[in-house]
Amino acid sequence: MKDDQRTSAVLGRAVRAAREERGWSQEELGRRSGLSRPTIARIERGDDISTATLSKAAKALGLAIRVERDG
Repeated sequence: MKDDQRTSAVLGRAVRAAREERGWSQEELGRRSGLSRPTIARIERGDDISTATLSKAAKALGLAIRVERDG
């Protein structure tokens, strides 16, 4: 698995965990973020998505996206 695929998978799991922690369905997160349910599913699967799309989901969940240097 490539680094970018691994990162997408980790982010997807984090979004799903945060959504489930709140007791929200994918539809509910979609409504709160302005994204469609299929887009939420793509994020959670770890598909390649734009940072703008990820940011909308994260904001709706009250999550921050932080970039750190490797090493």
